[in-house]
Amino acid sequence: MPVLLFLIDTSASMNQRTHLGTTYLDIAKGAVETFMKLRSRDPASRGDRYMLVSFEDVPYGIKAGWKENHATFMTELKNLQAVGLTTVGQSLRTAFDLLNLNRLVSGIDNYGQGRNPFFLEPSIIITITDGNKLTSSSGVQEELHLPLTTPLPGSELTKEPFRWDQRLFALVLRIPGSATPGPEPVGGVLPDHSPITPMCEVTGGRSYSVLSQRMLNQCLESLVQKIQSGVVINFEKTGPDPAPVEDGPPEVKPGPQPWHSCHKLIYVRPNPKTGVPLGHWPIPEAFWPDQNSPTLPPRSAHPQVCFSCVDSEPMVIDKLPFDKYELEPSPLTQYILERKSPHTCWQVFVCNSAKYSDLGQPFGYLKASTTLTCVNLFVMPYNYPVLLPLLDDLLRVHKFKPTLKWRQSFENYLKTMPPYYIGALRKALRAIGAPNLLAENMEYGLSYSVVSYLKKLSQQTKLEAERVLASVGKKPAPEGGVKVRPRTSGVSLAQCRDFTQLLQGIMGDGPVCPLELNPKEFAGFHLASLNKTVRPQSLRNAYDIPRRHLLEQLTRMRRNLLRASRCFLRGQDEDQLHSVPIAQMGNYQDFLKQCPQPLREADPDQPKRLHTFGNPFKLDKKGMMIDEADEFVSGPQNRSKRPGDPSLQNGGAPKRRRCMSPLLRPGRAYTPPVLNNHPPTITPNNDPNPPNGITPQPPLRAPETNHTLLDGVFGNHMGNHYNPERAPEPGGYLGAGGSPGGAQAERANHLDQGEEEEGGGELGPKLRDIEGQQQNAELRVLITKEIRKPGRRYERIFHFLKQVQGSLETRLLFLQNIIREAARFKRRVLIEQLENFLEELHMRANHLNHLD
Repeated sequence: MPVLLFLIDTSASMNQRTHLGTTYLDIAKGAVETFMKLRSRDPASRGDRYMLVSFEDVPYGIKAGWKENHATFMTELKNLQAVGLTTVGQSLRTAFDLLNLNRLVSGIDNYGQGRNPFFLEPSIIITITDGNKLTSSSGVQEELHLPLTTPLPGSELTKEPFRWDQRLFALVLRIPGSATPGPEPVGGVLPDHSPITPMCEVTGGRSYSVLSQRMLNQCLESLVQKIQSGVVINFEKTGPDPAPVEDGPPEVKPGPQPWHSCHKLIYVRPNPKTGVPLGHWPIPEAFWPDQNSPTLPPRSAHPQVCFSCVDSEPMVIDKLPFDKYELEPSPLTQYILERKSPHTCWQVFVCNSAKYSDLGQPFGYLKASTTLTCVNLFVMPYNYPVLLPLLDDLLRVHKFKPTLKWRQSFENYLKTMPPYYIGALRKALRAIGAPNLLAENMEYGLSYSVVSYLKKLSQQTKLEAERVLASVGKKPAPEGGVKVRPRTSGVSLAQCRDFTQLLQGIMGDGPVCPLELNPKEFAGFHLASLNKTVRPQSLRNAYDIPRRHLLEQLTRMRRNLLRASRCFLRGQDEDQLHSVPIAQMGNYQDFLKQCPQPLREADPDQPKRLHTFGNPFKLDKKGMMIDEADEFVSGPQNRSKRPGDPSLQNGGAPKRRRCMSPLLRPGRAYTPPVLNNHPPTITPNNDPNPPNGITPQPPLRAPETNHTLLDGVFGNHMGNHYNPERAPEPGGYLGAGGSPGGAQAERANHLDQGEEEEGGGELGPKLRDIEGQQQNAELRVLITKEIRKPGRRYERIFHFLKQVQGSLETRLLFLQNIIREAARFKRRVLIEQLENFLEELHMRANHLNHLD
């Protein structure tokens, strides 16, 4: 995730205008927006983080940091004003401290444990300035100096304020105020000669001298290409010059050459699958770690890597990991490629990394690619010329069964290896299949005092980071001064006849200086007070109050004296407090910040009172268990034992299972249970001896046939789900006759018999329909209660469905309503069984219609 920090010069000199009619500050704002548009073309820009810092004092100069979003960044960029001094040094230090806030917390620098190139946070600082003199409160400076003191803890562990994955680029605006008639220079953009240029070169960046808008766009495109994931390393030649080779560069001239010392980047490519760079071996430290040392020596930001020009053979064995980094084009890479020796390499060292050697042992080598297109840095285990032959013998000769002599050689190697390589070496040995060569209790080289100090710094840095992030976005407090109030009179001072006569009397008979007809009244200005300790009184002159407003002002003065008003601002009426600009109407955050903090609890240690009265359904929802497969239980359920429950017959309490419904399991389709209730096929057969002993049935009337067959379907379906031994007596729910409402059913039977005796009529069927609807309503209430109960015992539901009264349409409609009720409580299994039952009813009805 690259971090792009824009450092914008907001000094007063940025208000100068160019021949285009715009100020330097406007050009800087437009350059930032253009850069972001160019960067957005790259798909890798999705993870970019933008920050904005100006030349204001700390911490008000941080406009957008780690927590601000893109909208805040753009708003703060548009609101920048050029009113300050050119404090480049302090602003740069603020930018570096902002980037380094979280490094000690995350452990990305890995102090005392080697430098890991794959632990990086690539950052680019783009400074846009006009390149004028460095002005500050102490005067004008000729050179750029960064403050040595910083509030960031742990800054003493690194000599420089920046890190090896942070680079500085400067766009120095030199666009003239008048258009030049000559043509623009052709070619690359030259570096500028301002004091910020040496700082850019030290960090691995550069400066651009921008002379026109076209050149500015060219620089922005170049900067977009500079966004690379990598770290900066100093490469220094050690030892004699290399021997000449055929078809190579000419003989080296005596004296220093450009390729002897290069300060360039090595590219750390991220993993294409994860987007995070991976690696195995660190670059060694420039000191031998001592367990008795109470402190760590400060390290330089960029490691000093020495390379020897003696040709060596590149060494690699199977399954042993190594790291490969490509070098940025430089005079060193050009010289190595001109030698055209892709099969030889130059070993690299870090001085003072070994215990008894000044130069140290090799940890890798520089080698040209096979196609001679680039130069790569191979990072291997420390002192790899000794380790690799030992591991090769272990694999091929000893077959992972080392001898005593081999173990002695391996122990001697471990004594010359820095202790912080143990972790990486253990992973490498595990990869090749020899995990037991290193003991588990080997020390890593840091003393207890150093480890505790680093932990303490991490905690302090975390607190400092929270403080800095909380201060971002705060506006500087205005300086105290006397506010210039506008004159109440509409007549200008120059138009007063008395003032003109008085001025002529003072100056004599000489000519009067011409005065403006409407001189400025300086509304909204403040006059600074020389004595900072004296607070100016913003009182109003009583003689400036008009006569008609004296009584109103007297009322306000009395209210302020007695403090009997609820107004927040003195001198205002209550209705004036609600006169707020539209832009500030939704700004309730500032109002909440001004509100007093709520009082603490009287007894915070006392436990909270339990809810023992009032609404009995007000429960603690945190302790509530939810079965997402069946239903959401919103209250205490009936835990009464059911007769015939196998879990209770064993003497154990009923267990609540939390299983996922088969319909919700990913990758598995639910198969409904096979029902053995296939209805018998009814065929009109007049054969007196039917096969299989099936008795032929005479043709029936349609209504009676429907009722009879429906009862058969209910009975067949109940045979699979209903056990009469476990089912309760229906008398608890139904009447004496086995149906809901026994008294009503008896009364209906008497009415039916009376109607039949009278020869029938319309009243009998109507009463039967009314009684059937009432019975169905009661059955529906009972079935709904059974649906709501937890568990998957649905025998009672099908027992009640058997007693539904009415025609075929009535029963089908009743069953569809029950399915809809089961769907409301997410009873998936019950819905499956009811739908199968509904299909059987449709099939039976269609078959009966066919018979009719």
